[in-house]
Formats: sequence, structure tokens, C-alpha cells
Amino acid sequence: MKTNAKFDYIIVGSGASGAVVANRLSQNPDNRVLLLESGPPNEHEDLNSVTGFTRQWGGSFDWKIATTEQPGLGGRSIVINQGNVLGGSTMLHALMYVRGSHHDYDLWNALGADGWSYTDVLPHFKAIENFDGGANQYRGVDGELNVITGYDPNSISEPFLNAAVELGFEGPYGDYNAASNENMVGPLQFSITKEGRRASSIQAFLRPVLHRTNLSVETGALVTKVLFEGKRAIGVAYVQDGQERQAFVEREVVISGGTFLSPKLLMLSGIGPADHLRAHSIPVVADLPGVGANLQDHLQLPIIYNSKIQVPTTQTLCGNILFKQTRPGMAAASPDLQLIFSPTVPSPLAPFLPFPPTVCIFIAILARPFSRGEVRLRSANPLDLPVVNPNYLGVDTDLQTLVSAVKLVRELAATKAFAEVNGGEVVPGEAADLEGFIRAQASTIWHPAGTCKIGRDALAVVDPQLRVHGIEGLRVADASVMPTVTAGNTNVPCTMIGDRAAAFILGQ
Repeated sequence: MKTNAKFDYIIVGSGASGAVVANRLSQNPDNRVLLLESGPPNEHEDLNSVTGFTRQWGGSFDWKIATTEQPGLGGRSIVINQGNVLGGSTMLHALMYVRGSHHDYDLWNALGADGWSYTDVLPHFKAIENFDGGANQYRGVDGELNVITGYDPNSISEPFLNAAVELGFEGPYGDYNAASNENMVGPLQFSITKEGRRASSIQAFLRPVLHRTNLSVETGALVTKVLFEGKRAIGVAYVQDGQERQAFVEREVVISGGTFLSPKLLMLSGIGPADHLRAHSIPVVADLPGVGANLQDHLQLPIIYNSKIQVPTTQTLCGNILFKQTRPGMAAASPDLQLIFSPTVPSPLAPFLPFPPTVCIFIAILARPFSRGEVRLRSANPLDLPVVNPNYLGVDTDLQTLVSAVKLVRELAATKAFAEVNGGEVVPGEAADLEGFIRAQASTIWHPAGTCKIGRDALAVVDPQLRVHGIEGLRVADASVMPTVTAGNTNVPCTMIGDRAAAFILGQ
């Protein structure tokens, strides 16, 4: 592409949100759309398969963003894998299709995200999906993203599902992506094509429209700065093939770089906490102290049992999911605990877990963290990764939620329904110090959010239509705009955010 080309819209990032924005904006042949991706094309077979993507964690398609040392995790630094490839993190994630709770979006609405209640976002969730369970008032079948329930039948565990029902959970085959998911158990749903391939943002939303002559996609294009005339975004600067280039817009720039890289790009461009920008000799375009603040992430905790049933190795990471409100008085709150279960060691995880296939795995996920961290610039050099401090377990409530998770797993294991499986607790072990175990073993499950949040308070970065406060022609659309992280995996909410962003831009 020639330098200084002009477009109507420029989208930075091709992940779960950016690819949808590009798809929707380019539907009108009069819209000239440029999609810029810092990573290479996604032609590697592992990236597009159901089982091989874990082999790319830590590889050349991964940003490998390491946190600062975390006091709450015993001083450990955690690597948060993020996709640096066409398709972004939709090429590295575990394919789980989870919308979150309806309470999540009503909370956003209450926090100043006008027009983001569950009723508002539901049509966009329906619009993006093709659900194998059929259409109803909560589910859609006309969207591009294929959704399969219980992809690998060997991964669905009747003993686990029935054990949860024995303890009073709704199930055993609940659709947790329908009206609600509170205290529900059911088989996992996955973003997998009918042909058994990864249903990434590229497969679903970009590859089918690459024939559009008004859509340009550039890979290996690292955006270094948003360009301004006064307070209006007029384009971007980027590096490609070792050359500095610029592209200009007549309408808008949409940043979809993710929770770490979107605030980084804003700060490099002069939008963020003024003192922090000046410390890096970056001219201030807009003093927005919330850029990079409000960082949230889900933690996961593995709990291992010996299994008395030999199950064939499964292709998906887990096959069963449970949501729970762990404290009394949470009737109008999202579940704070997500528990997923695999009856064996799944083949994608086998290289990472030093256990034989004769174990079963519970993975407890802190779904509603109270701890907040931040993202900051390491330097004014666009090639430097940002400084990421999630402040994991900085609030004791988060620790106690994971303690409750271990206790719940023990209750499930002690049920009559699970007796045929229960071969005894291996990790953490019945005599373990649970708080010490959690601080030593908890890790990210790759759901960072919140660093450019929607709102009207002093730390809000974008307004309810995702426009950056005080700036014209610039929006952010990705997990960073979430005021609070959803109580579930974030890939599908990000896809919804992309669809909603495009609707705002198009005035729909």
C-alpha cells in the first residue's frame, strides 16, 4: 500500500472486535476501510486447528506480555499470552463460547455505559452467532460465528453434571448463554466450525469478505501513533517492512488493540495521564487519567483428582462449566466463580501438565475480581511492551473466592453422583494450606479488561458510543472498554463490542 493513502475508516487490530468492525463497515462499498495488524498472516496449521494452538503459546505469534512481580502471587511474574497475528487472540484462545451474565451488562449500564444493558446488547449477541441449538429469544442462527455445544462427546462428564445438580445447581444441560447463568451447570459451548476448525475472528468475519475491493488488510503493520489536527484524529503512523508509513482518514480511527496495547497506543499518541506522558516527553493531546487504569483479569486455579474412570484423551480443554455466586446476598450480582471440568488431561494441555491421563481436572476461575491494576508505558519507544501490573489478589475477597472454589470442588467430589469418578484429591491435597496454595499456583486465564473503560466518571476513557472523551474521530472497541470484566470468557463479549461499535459508527 502506498504511503499517505486515505480511507474513510482505519481499524487498528484484527482480533475479536476489530475484524467485526472491518466486516461491518466494509459492507457499504462506498466506505474505504483499512485494517492494520501488527502480526503476520495466520497461515500456521496449529493456529487454525482445535488442538494445536497451545503449541504457539510463547512463540512468534504471541506478544508474551509479562506482568510485574505480583505480591499477591508470592512475588511471581505471570506471562499473559496475547495474539500477535492476524486474528489476534482469537487464534490463541481456548475456543470457549461464554457471553457472561446478564447482570454484567446491567452493571455497565448502571456505571454510566448508557445503552449497554443486557436488553441493549442481546440483539448484537444474537447477530454474531450461528448456534447449533437453534434460534430462540436469546440465541441466533444467522450470524457468522459458529457455536457448537459439547464439541468432543468424551469431554462431557455426566458424573460432574449430576454432582452439581445433586448440590442444587440448575442443570444438568443448561444453556448458560441464554437468560441467565447463575448457579447453573451444563456442557460447554465452543467457537468451532462445522468442519471442526477454529472459528476465529478471521475465519468468521474477515476471510469471507476479503474479496471486497473497498477493504484493505495490511499485516506486519505496527501502529506507533494516532495522528491529530488539534483534537481530531486524522490518521495513523505505522511501521511496516522496516519503513515508516502513514495512512489518513476522512471519518474515524478505531483502536482495537486489546486491553494492553490500546491504552499503550493512546498514551504514545498523547492521550492519557498527563504526568505520565510528560515523564516520557510525550506531548499531551488529552489528559485522561483513566487510560491504562482499572485493569482487571480473571485468575485460574487447577484442582486435580485421581479418576477411577479411564476417559479417552479429549480435544478441547474442558467440556463442562458451572457458575456460582459464592457469598450470600448476591441475588442481583453476576456469579463470582466459574468452574470448568475435564474428565481427563486434554491433548492441548498434556505438554503443560505433569499428570497422567488417569486424572480429572477442575479449573476454578475468579470471575468477578475486585482487585484493580494498571498499564503504563515502559518508554516512548513503540517497540517496547507496556508495563503491566494486574495487582492479582490485591483484595482479600478475591483470595477468599478461590478458597470457596476449592471447598466447592471437595463438595462435588463427595457427592453420590461423582463417587464413580473420585479416586482421591491430588492437588492441592487435603492437608494443604489453601491460601498458600492459591498464592503459589493461581495464574491468568487470559481475560484482561477495563483499561479504557466506558463511563462518565473521572477515570472513564470513552463515552457510551466508544468515542474517546475530548477527541473527535477516534473510538476504542475491544475488552479495554469494559467498565468491569464480564463473569466469563471475554472473546464473545469482545465480538459483540465490535458489532456494537460498527452500529454506532453507521448510525444504526
